[in-house]
Amino acid sequence: MDHAILYLVPLCGLLGLAFSLYLAYSTLKNDPGPQEVASISRAIQIGATAFMRREYVVMGLTALVFAVFLSLVLNVYVMFAFVIGVLCSALSGFIGMSIATRANGRVTFAARGGLSKALHVAFSGGSVMGMSVVSLAALGISGTYLLFDRLPFTPDPLTVITGYSMGASFVAIFVRIGGGIFTKAADIGADMVGKVEVGIPEDDPRNAAVVADQVGDNVGDVAGLGSDLNQSYTDTIISSLIIGATAQGVGGLYLGMKGVIFPFLTVANGLVTSALAVLFVILLIETEKIKPEATFRVGLLISSVLALLGILLLSLFYLEYPGAFYATAAGLAVGVLIGLNTEYYTYKRPIHSIVLASETGAATNVIMGLAVGLESTVLSMILLGVGMIVAHHFAGLYGVALSGLGMLSTLGFNIAMDAYGPIADNAGGIAQMSEQHPRIRHITDRLDAVGNTTAAIGKSFASSATAAAAISLLTAYSEAVQIVHLDIRDPKVMAGLLIGGVLPAFFASMVIKSVGRTAQLMVIEVRRQFREIVGLMDGVVQPDYTHCVDIATQGALKQLVLPCLLAICVPFVTILILGREALAGLLAGCIVCGIFLALFMANAGGAWDNAKKRIEEGEMGGRGSLAHKASVIGDTVGDPLKDTAGPTLDILVQLVATVSLAFTPLFLRLLQ
Repeated sequence: MDHAILYLVPLCGLLGLAFSLYLAYSTLKNDPGPQEVASISRAIQIGATAFMRREYVVMGLTALVFAVFLSLVLNVYVMFAFVIGVLCSALSGFIGMSIATRANGRVTFAARGGLSKALHVAFSGGSVMGMSVVSLAALGISGTYLLFDRLPFTPDPLTVITGYSMGASFVAIFVRIGGGIFTKAADIGADMVGKVEVGIPEDDPRNAAVVADQVGDNVGDVAGLGSDLNQSYTDTIISSLIIGATAQGVGGLYLGMKGVIFPFLTVANGLVTSALAVLFVILLIETEKIKPEATFRVGLLISSVLALLGILLLSLFYLEYPGAFYATAAGLAVGVLIGLNTEYYTYKRPIHSIVLASETGAATNVIMGLAVGLESTVLSMILLGVGMIVAHHFAGLYGVALSGLGMLSTLGFNIAMDAYGPIADNAGGIAQMSEQHPRIRHITDRLDAVGNTTAAIGKSFASSATAAAAISLLTAYSEAVQIVHLDIRDPKVMAGLLIGGVLPAFFASMVIKSVGRTAQLMVIEVRRQFREIVGLMDGVVQPDYTHCVDIATQGALKQLVLPCLLAICVPFVTILILGREALAGLLAGCIVCGIFLALFMANAGGAWDNAKKRIEEGEMGGRGSLAHKASVIGDTVGDPLKDTAGPTLDILVQLVATVSLAFTPLFLRLLQ
């Protein structure tokens, strides 16, 4: 009976994919608009597809080499699971990007019918990504588990499924870094020359980098987002399965096989509740009763309540252990509170302090933005700690793993909100480039401002779940290498803590430098075109958009490999030189510092971006004022933090932990 109920999970995954197809159809049936709108949307689509194709070739070749390595040092079963994880993660990002590049122009044209019409198209397009990610994760993980559970002469599926986790992390770190470098290099090039030096509006068609910027929104903030959150979701599920296999409830209650099946059923429950929340929000948008930001808040509340109700029923009537509900609910509550904290610091009162600081120049804008970003992490980190203590109290280490699953139980809806943002941003750019009526640009700007906050909330949810999943993976690693107590007085353990603490900073430095180098090339090229192309400023001649897309593409592909290799190699070097305890210390240091930096970068970048938008809406003199130019500088500083370095730190933390656990059999052989 227990195994039979597992088949509900891949079935829900298939139904979720069918719902994604329906949402895609609902989005694409909208009018793509007149030629001037459709042609720009088509150019963005071609550029994004071309970049993704080249990036996937580089990633695929590297994955092939790594798969052969896995088969040699571990076994072919882990290699197979790794390949499935790569395919599911890559597919989830590509599906979302494909729909987003087709939805942007449709949102621009739909804005002629008002705010609600444009919001409907943008959210439907983003929901394709949301439902695809959770559906493919549910289908891929449960399918892999059931396959190895049923086939004769295969290892325990829980020893194999770590390969799937590595595959998801492998894709995430490639796509997030590559797409992040692309999008932020193009964005910085467009803003620094266009807004600050030349004084033309954002997304002005005379700016050679604007198409590359629009392409970057899709390859970085849509495809990268999908792969990133798919990885967080995957690692959270798999860590719950591994801990659940040996889980005991408080008081010594042994959960048995139900401890493994319960996380699977929680995933299926979250998939269904996310789909219901998406449908509810679409209906709410059609009523035109409340503001966009309030609509999403209601949707998040509905998805959370439905998810909690489903988890309560599963805990009481299937697992027969209410502690699992309390632990999962604690995680979900912490995730919601951290999301509200993020919304406050990126959309509410603290933004006003950055706006006021912009009046005296870029330096004070940057100083205030850094202060807001740092302050925003305090409550989030405290909530994470309290949530884990509560979860552990009710269900032990299993509860900590379940708390991460609780945070991501509404992931389908959260990604739908997050992916909606880049679509709205693209729609605004297309409106500007195609010289639509100012009323249309006002609508798309309003949608974009809401999208900045939903994106920041999505990043905070991912960081929160990363902490719980990584601690679960650290626990599983410690048990596998038989570490009972970790003594921080041991110099090797302390060395591991120090190395792990500085690893996220070094990794972020590499990524930010990569953005800076590519952005420099972009700035030089945009300046050259303004200087050398006669008639460009008068709008008589079009700029060379293709060259800027090529610069961003080559820069991203050239710079992404080294950070990826760093994340994979560090566990090997640490355990071989310093030992198993030092690697545990490294994982602990990496978790604490990585989560802190990820939250800081996401919130600071979102705050700078929304402060700029407040000024563009008329505060402190509006567009073209000194305050506006200062806010553009602040936004430019925040861009590589919130959209490149910050999100990749979540992936770094989980990839290092996953590699440490997956290669434990090899490590033990080498240490003998």
